[in-house]
Amino acid sequence: MTFVAKPEVHHPQLPLNEIGLNRRDYEGLVSTLCAGCGHDSVSAALIQACAELAIPPHRFAKLSGIGCSSKTPNYFLGNSHGFNAVHGRMPSVATGANLANRSLYCIGVSGDGDSASIGIGQFAHIVRRRINMLYIVDNNGTYGLTKGQFSATNDKGSTSKRGVPNLYEPIDLVSMALDIGAGFVARSFSGDKGQLVPLIKAGLMHRGFAFIDVISPCVAFNNHNGSTKSYEFTRSHAASVVAADFVSPHEEITADYGPGEREVVEMPDGSRLHLRKLEEDYDPHDRAGALTYLQQAALDGEVVTGLLYVDSDGTDCHEILDTVDTPLSVLGEAELCPGQAALDGINAGFR
Repeated sequence: MTFVAKPEVHHPQLPLNEIGLNRRDYEGLVSTLCAGCGHDSVSAALIQACAELAIPPHRFAKLSGIGCSSKTPNYFLGNSHGFNAVHGRMPSVATGANLANRSLYCIGVSGDGDSASIGIGQFAHIVRRRINMLYIVDNNGTYGLTKGQFSATNDKGSTSKRGVPNLYEPIDLVSMALDIGAGFVARSFSGDKGQLVPLIKAGLMHRGFAFIDVISPCVAFNNHNGSTKSYEFTRSHAASVVAADFVSPHEEITADYGPGEREVVEMPDGSRLHLRKLEEDYDPHDRAGALTYLQQAALDGEVVTGLLYVDSDGTDCHEILDTVDTPLSVLGEAELCPGQAALDGINAGFR
């Protein structure tokens, strides 16, 4: 795979954040995704959020699995720590990284195939373990790298670009995260930067596991009347098959709508995505209420966006395990190997 570096020369008067860095300092390589891909909008939102938080790039650890979404860590935070894991196994690597060095801000970027299919078991357990991280799923309901098969988040009854129906019920990772105990759960749309950037900033600052499901349209293969994550596409006309060796460029899909408003987004294939932003009086501290709200919205064919649930007094895995404040990766031999007497005392405590 060929990566293209961005020009080193940039405008000398770019605005600086509180630590003297500009937005370019938080960027990565040039994206190789399809023009207009929603995943690039998510990367841009991450860049803006991290720059506005004024956290040095080397304080971040970014992790991913396999898929179009998992390529995106190449495109942001070029001067941070990073690891591209095996398909569906990013949560294991994120768990190890966080346990070894709790001082890093951990960002995991996954996809609906990576997290809702082969990695669904790993996703479930990283939620319940409350790993202190921001976990983002770029959700487009399709396997873009392998030419458009349904992912597990696609709605039953929706059709592929060739007219083949999906025969299986969808998996809603948002509902799963709420049910298992995530302390921060949100959903957004890749084209709504005004909503997505604050959600990313809040998720990074949350103590414990923060999950954001981002509806991120695939401009090449999302040619079916189906929703991702329990919403429906209302198809307006049939779409032609997209050639696998050519993807025509598309403009970035954006949306601008207020609290409680509904927005219909025209998709590249002629279908429509029905978004509804949470009302201003919505209570994000009611876990059961959030689940009920999501289920009703699904019945209405709408995708609810915004902060669905947050636990203001949330805990993370280090508090549960009672680990030391010092990152384990910097402990010395004296702390890691305290001697036989200490080991005898530990063993005695289990008798």
